[in-house]
Amino acid sequence: MNASPARLHAGFWSIAIAFLTAMAFSTVPTPLYPLYMRRDGFSTFTVTVVFAVYAVGVVISLLLAGHISDRLGRKKILIPALALELLAAALFLTSSSLPVLLAARFVTGLGVGMITATATAHLQELHAAHQPGASRQRFEVVSTAANSGGLGLGTLIAGLLAQFVYAPLRTPYLVFAGLLALSILLVALTPETVTRAPDRYRYRPQRIGAHGNRMVYLTAAVSALASFAVFGVFTSLAPGFVSGTLHHSSRALAGAIVFAVFGAAAAAQALTGSLSAAAKTRLGLLAQASGIVVLVIGMHTASLAAFLVGGVVAGIGAGVLFKAAVGSVAASAAPAERGEALAGLFLIAYLGLGVPAIALGVATRSLPAVTVMTWFAGILLVLLATVALLSRRTAPTATPGAPAPELPSAGAGTAGGPVRDLAHSAR
Repeated sequence: MNASPARLHAGFWSIAIAFLTAMAFSTVPTPLYPLYMRRDGFSTFTVTVVFAVYAVGVVISLLLAGHISDRLGRKKILIPALALELLAAALFLTSSSLPVLLAARFVTGLGVGMITATATAHLQELHAAHQPGASRQRFEVVSTAANSGGLGLGTLIAGLLAQFVYAPLRTPYLVFAGLLALSILLVALTPETVTRAPDRYRYRPQRIGAHGNRMVYLTAAVSALASFAVFGVFTSLAPGFVSGTLHHSSRALAGAIVFAVFGAAAAAQALTGSLSAAAKTRLGLLAQASGIVVLVIGMHTASLAAFLVGGVVAGIGAGVLFKAAVGSVAASAAPAERGEALAGLFLIAYLGLGVPAIALGVATRSLPAVTVMTWFAGILLVLLATVALLSRRTAPTATPGAPAPELPSAGAGTAGGPVRDLAHSAR
């Protein structure tokens, strides 16, 4: 990679902007689903199907393409991925009918699955090339802000636009279509960080398996599963709980609440950079467990304050726990396998994102949402206890000669979970 320091510096920030924009776009529909339901008569179960299609798109993309930037190059994956996001924005603008909405969310998922691990690895490599031997703090803070901060920013911008501007189901997508087009240009001008091997590349799908230390990978996988379950379920519940049970119809409020959760996760990740991996894991477990308990209490008591506090605390825990998981996988994987290792971890995480949220949506058709959420909280606490037990057997190790930096991603695209009308929970 022959690039001047100025180009590497500009490229680092270009990838950060593109990453932020893509993650923000993936959550734009979250505060808009109640509008779709009122305008087009969608049921809550229909919105659950929409979310399922998005999650399927992400998993398919991670399985088929999330890892190949290690061989083909970061830009050759990022540019098509951003183009898919731009296509999804165009689909949203074309029609609000269910088939078009399903197609748009599926395409969004495909793009997000290609972007997450690729953009994270690209940021790390540009930072290392621009400032060799320097502290990882800039990379950690920027990566966190771009990923988890972007997820929250998307809901906030969409909620504000939907509340205060004309054409709430069009304007947010118009704004992000322009930002995505700019992001493609920025990535095209960024230096490539992967030198393609001279031998012919033999494609294979993503493998879900240990990269480096097997116990480290297993602990990280369970941590990712638990963390994304919180992100996915909270994103699914927030708009419906606020507009249904609490009777607050403000789309700006719904977007701001989700933003608060992801913003708290991003801030916690940035502020815990000096902690050891073990300390991050302990903090994440404690905060996530206590937060989910408070969140359920808020649902039982129909308290917006408790629901918000629980969500923020659980988000902090999930963000820090996932940061520790990603960092441990990156540190134990060989550099040539880093993208694949991260893609495999994100693939497991997205199973945690999609399956609980979809199961919750199906279960609330026959049971009160508070009852279902209480059961979910119990299962999640068992999962967190499993992480605690596994982490006690895991020593923080890294492959000698391959000190991969910690890659702090709070989540990738917990976008637009199904809206739950939790008014039924008061029955």
